[in-house]
Amino acid sequence: MPVVKPASKPPADPAISPRARPLPGSRLSGVERIALALTLVWFALVLVFFLLIPDSGSGFDALSLTMALVGIFLPVAMIWVAAVTARTAREMRAEAQDLKRAVEAMRSAWVSQQTVRSGQTVERKLDEIAAAARQAESAIVTFTSRRDAQATQPSADRKAALAAPRPAPPGEDQPALALGTPAEDLRAPVSVADFILALNFPDSPDDREGFRALRRALEDRTMAKLIRAAQDVLNLLAQDGIYMDDLKPDRARPELWRRFARGERGREVAALGGVRDRSSLALTSGRMRGDTIFRDAAHHFLRQFDKTFTEFEKNATDQDVIDLADTRTARAFMLLGRVTGTFD
Repeated sequence: MPVVKPASKPPADPAISPRARPLPGSRLSGVERIALALTLVWFALVLVFFLLIPDSGSGFDALSLTMALVGIFLPVAMIWVAAVTARTAREMRAEAQDLKRAVEAMRSAWVSQQTVRSGQTVERKLDEIAAAARQAESAIVTFTSRRDAQATQPSADRKAALAAPRPAPPGEDQPALALGTPAEDLRAPVSVADFILALNFPDSPDDREGFRALRRALEDRTMAKLIRAAQDVLNLLAQDGIYMDDLKPDRARPELWRRFARGERGREVAALGGVRDRSSLALTSGRMRGDTIFRDAAHHFLRQFDKTFTEFEKNATDQDVIDLADTRTARAFMLLGRVTGTFD
């Protein structure tokens, strides 16, 4: 015969004593047992009284009989009225306690719901304030460009991106041969607009302007080194699901970029590491520690960006610096620079 496990007993409520609420299987409560005991005692006393009273020989008339019955049953009735009243009061107290607990539960649920809603409202307001602050900072940065420099320099469509091509020192590449002017020296220099567009890389296979600027920049030896290093780093970051379009770095003022290009480091230029995405920073930091190929590619990219930007800054306006800082290559530089401590 299978053994049936009894159901677990509900936890006792400390607000209600065990005697205040009768067990489901009991017929009489404690008060009713007391009333029954008093009734039996009373009937016993009445019986003893009639047994011990001397028999006078005269029978009871109707009035005497009525008074005797009233005297016998009236205390019994009072006892049971008191018992019923006590039981009703106990039940009412129990119902009041149940109602109080239900009201407290409803109040707690309502308070927690209001707390969650208020917390969500506060977080939404804080996000809106942060977004407004970033927009205001971006607007301030945009309007801090130097108007005098823009008035005296040619437009970005014609102006060369780099200040001047650096001749390769002897022994670094192939030695120069007296075969006339190299073909790359006959080409027009890459403009600032094309250089910035190339550093952002094409957005899609249909981005003809992006591919044109990229091919144009790859014809320059200095730019080609930076673009290929950036392409390697972006491909390695994409393996971990880190895409530059998902990053929304804080925009730094052009003055900080110029101070960085002139060799300043430390807290004064720490705002350049504006990437705040914790998951991207954690994944990149772990990849730097555990992947030698990624670490070498990252350091090579940082060196190329530093060298190229130093030349770019000499011939760029503040607006050009802002546009370059918004490219995918610059975002990768911010991310890797913060992970490697470049801005410390």
